[in-house]
Amino acid sequence: MRILIYSYNYYPEPIGIAPLMTELAEGLVKRGHDVRVVTGMPNYPERQIHPDYRKKFYVTEEINGVTVQRSYMWVRPNPSLIDRILLDGSFVATSLVQAVRGWRPDLVMLTAPPLPVSVPASLLGTIYSCPVVLNLQDILPDAAIHLGILKNPAMIRVFESLERFAYRSATAISVITDKFTENLQGKGVEADKITCIPNWVDTSFIRPLDKSPNAFRTAQGLEGKFVVQYSGNIAHSQGIETVIRAAAQLAHIPDLMFVIAGEAQAVKRLENWCDEESIARDNIRLLELQPRKDLPTMLAAADVGLIVQKRNVVAFNMPSKTQVLMASGRPIVASVPGDGPAAEAIHQSQAGMVVEPESPEGLAKAVMELYENPERAAQMAKNARQFALDNYSFEASLNRYEELFEAVIAEDMTAKSPVPDAVPGMSGSR
Repeated sequence: MRILIYSYNYYPEPIGIAPLMTELAEGLVKRGHDVRVVTGMPNYPERQIHPDYRKKFYVTEEINGVTVQRSYMWVRPNPSLIDRILLDGSFVATSLVQAVRGWRPDLVMLTAPPLPVSVPASLLGTIYSCPVVLNLQDILPDAAIHLGILKNPAMIRVFESLERFAYRSATAISVITDKFTENLQGKGVEADKITCIPNWVDTSFIRPLDKSPNAFRTAQGLEGKFVVQYSGNIAHSQGIETVIRAAAQLAHIPDLMFVIAGEAQAVKRLENWCDEESIARDNIRLLELQPRKDLPTMLAAADVGLIVQKRNVVAFNMPSKTQVLMASGRPIVASVPGDGPAAEAIHQSQAGMVVEPESPEGLAKAVMELYENPERAAQMAKNARQFALDNYSFEASLNRYEELFEAVIAEDMTAKSPVPDAVPGMSGSR
C-alpha cells in the first residue's frame, strides 16, 4: 500500500500524537508499505519552531524510510484563540502544496485535531480518487467548550460545522476509546463507519528498569527518595497546580519528592505561580522535558506515576500517558474524572488508584497509601505492566491499522469497479 499520513505533529516532537504517528509510519514502512507524511515544522510542546527548521517554508526529508514533507505554520508561544485559528489556517494552506508533491497514495489518513485539516484531506481524496481515514485523537469542539477555551457562539457553530464535515467526508473513522464511539453515534455517525483502535505504547522501549542505580535519580539527587512523578504536557486541561498543592501537604516527609517535568515555558509559569501562592518547593522539582531517548530511565526513577486532569475534562478523553506509565511498570495515582476511560483502565487493570480531580487532599492521601504500603504498590506495578502488554501492544495496534487500511482500500476498489455486462444470449433463468 501507498499511505499518505496527514498529521500536524511528527518526529522530533517528543510528546502527544507525534511519537504515535512516527511509530505508526515507521512500522508500516517496516512491513513493506510506502509512507509519506505531510506535517508541520516541529514546534510542540514549546510552541516555537525548532532551530533547524526556522526561516524555511518547506522541508522534505527521509527519516527511517518515511518521506516527511514539512510546511510553514503560524506558531506563537502563548496562543490566543485567533493565533490558534491562524495556526490551523496556515497549516491547511501550506500543507496542501506538499501533499500534492509526490506519489499518488492508495489511502489518506489524517489525525484530528485540528479539525480544519479535514478540508484539504477531503480534497486530496478527490484529487487522488482514494479513501480517507479520519484518526480521531480528541473530539472537538466538545473538549474545548467543556474547558472554556471556546466560548464564542459563532465560533462554536463554525467548529461544529467542521466536525460534521470531517465525519461526513471521511470514508472511515478510527477512534481511540469506546467513549469516542458512543459520542459519535450520538451525533448520528453510522456504527459501521467507526473502528476503535486504542493508542499503543512501544513496550520494548518503555519497560520496567531498575530504580537504582538510575542515571536520572543520580543526576537529580534523588537517591534514597520516594519519587512521585508527572511528566508530559502541562496545559489548561491538566491542572498541575493540584499536584503542587498535594506536595505542599506532604512537605513534612523528608524522603518524599515530587518531580514535575514539562515544556520550559509551562515550568516557568508553575514556578511563578508557586511564588505568587507562597508555596515552598523544597520537596518539588520542576524540570524541563527529557529527550525521548532518556524517557524509559526517567520513568523508572519514579515510585509512583501521576495522571492528572481537571474535573471539567470531557469524559471520553484518554491521556496518552496512561499507556506509557503502565508499560513502565510503576503504580499509578490518577486524579481524573471517574467516568472517563483513564479511570476505567486503572480500575480494570488494578494498576493504581483513582482520586477525585482537583483534590490535593485526595491526591496526597493516595500517595501516602502507596508510600506506606510498598507491597501493594509493587503488585500494582506488576498489574500495570501486564495490562500494557495485553492491551496496548504496538504490534497489535499496527495489525489493526493495516487491516483497516486494506479493508477500506478494497471496499473503495470494489465500489469503483464497473458492473460486468450480461453475456449475450444468456438469461437470468434456466
